[in-house]
Amino acid sequence: MKIDQRTTRAMNRRLILNLVRKEGALSRADLANATGLSPAAVTFVVTDLLAEGYLIEGETAPGGGGRRPVPLSINYRGRLAIGVKMNIGSLDCVLTDLSTSVISSLSVPFDNPAPETVLDAAENAIQRLLRAAPEHAGQLTGVGFSMPGTIDMPAGVCVSSNRFGWRDVPFAKMLRDRIGAPVWMEDDTLAFALAQHLFGLGSQHAIFLALAVGVGIGCATVANGVVLRGAHGRAGKLGHNTHRLEGPMCECGRAGCLQTFHSVPVIVDAWRRGKGLGAEADRYSMKEAALQGDDLACGLLQQAGEDIGVHLASVINSTDPEIVVVGGEAVTFGDLLFDPMRRMLDRYCYTRAPAIIPDEREHFWAAGAAALAIQGLFNFEMADSG
Repeated sequence: MKIDQRTTRAMNRRLILNLVRKEGALSRADLANATGLSPAAVTFVVTDLLAEGYLIEGETAPGGGGRRPVPLSINYRGRLAIGVKMNIGSLDCVLTDLSTSVISSLSVPFDNPAPETVLDAAENAIQRLLRAAPEHAGQLTGVGFSMPGTIDMPAGVCVSSNRFGWRDVPFAKMLRDRIGAPVWMEDDTLAFALAQHLFGLGSQHAIFLALAVGVGIGCATVANGVVLRGAHGRAGKLGHNTHRLEGPMCECGRAGCLQTFHSVPVIVDAWRRGKGLGAEADRYSMKEAALQGDDLACGLLQQAGEDIGVHLASVINSTDPEIVVVGGEAVTFGDLLFDPMRRMLDRYCYTRAPAIIPDEREHFWAAGAAALAIQGLFNFEMADSG
């Protein structure tokens, strides 16, 4: 990388912003000591970040003589981000501050998954969220768009999505041309992992796994602040591990993938069919039935937890994470699913199994998408995909 004055300034901004994000309020002297930058260099960067509204000054501590240090914090409420998560038939959308805290949310349906149809729905959702933004909420930093698939993140292109039939769709540019704001896009599990690293349950851990169990099953690895995407953006596809060679046909075109046995829709559908129930019986109904002692519901959840746990143990043995953060619709089932998963980890992990910690927040998927835009503030190397 060519190191010039502009690059040095960007690196220093990244260094200071990330340090304050991780450690909380710090004074200019604290920042100089922690970063090794000169007091003059820290002052130069901090002055810019204060003027741009990314940092704010707090109250000085009482007592003591002389000039007391002024703590600096990130102005999380000073800017906005939007996250859009593509589901089957709808977009889940959130307006957040710079900590991915949700300010407002909505769901927008679309008739078919053709890129132009989804583009119309996304534009409509973004305009509605911005119109409903609080007064003095700050400027829009950008939009993050997540979907299941293989994404060329730097280019903002969906290389392939088996679920939606997309191939080589430059969706980030298409959306940016509509809304006039920076757009980033990423696979939904990798975006979820990024949000956990920046502001979630993994923020204080150097190496962790982000397991997502919903319509699919994904497991992303975060190591030393980096979401591991793989050489082609295909990392984390745990649901496409072969579970049984003679299993059902998967959306990827192969038979027997793990998610054809234990994704949330498959589990719930198996329970409905076994009980003769209609579509109104959802995962919440299944959980309640299991809590009331329904043998079929309990058995399905136990089998899913055990089988996912066996595959997850192999990932843990390869990556040695500190914790496993779990998100997705399967979090609804709680320990009905996680206890058998933990038992398998205890049995099959090479060393002591890491803790499984569920993320029970609402809008976790869309907030993960918003983190794509927010990361641009903390990583100078990350260009927007528009």
